[in-house]
This record gives sequence, structure tokens and C-alpha cells, in this order.
Amino acid sequence: MNKPLITLLFAILLSATVYGSHPSGTVYVDVNGLVCDFCARALEKVFGRQDEVDAINVDLDNKVITIHFEEGQSLDEATISELVADSGYDVRAIRYGS
Repeated sequence: MNKPLITLLFAILLSATVYGSHPSGTVYVDVNGLVCDFCARALEKVFGRQDEVDAINVDLDNKVITIHFEEGQSLDEATISELVADSGYDVRAIRYGS
């Protein structure tokens, strides 16, 4: 293969990895609208139904959902955002941990 083709393939692979999904592990979701324990329980129930999710922690003080995935599993950003929105909240940011 020539060098420009290898560079192009690498760029495509990198963009698919960065924008299409994320590595499994832990995801932190900053959420608008989390104010009470009922909010936390609703989100725990929604994410708990997902086979990919091992555990979820809702921090009401900081308005952050921490999602821990099963080994080798993940959810893409669109799915995470959709689950949060369907629960009645707005995603401000999605951050990745290990």
C-alpha cells in the first residue's frame, strides 16, 4: 500500500473509534435536571435494564451519572444520550474514564 492510502485508512479508523463508540470501562455523564432521589432511581432503572451496564451511580450533588460497563461492553454516545433524554433529562457532556 502506498503511504497516502495508509494515512487515509488510519484516519477513517480513528474517526470511527472516537466518534462512533468508546472503550469499555467507565463513562461519566453530566446531566441537567437531576434534583431528587426519584430522579436517581429512575435513571438507575433505565440504565440497569441495559445488558452492557454493570452498575450505575447517580451523584445528585454534582449532577453526574457514572456508568460502569460489563467487561468488553459499551454503549455509544447516541444511545446514552437517548436513554437520558427519554428519562426526561438533558446531557451536558459525556466523559470517559478507565
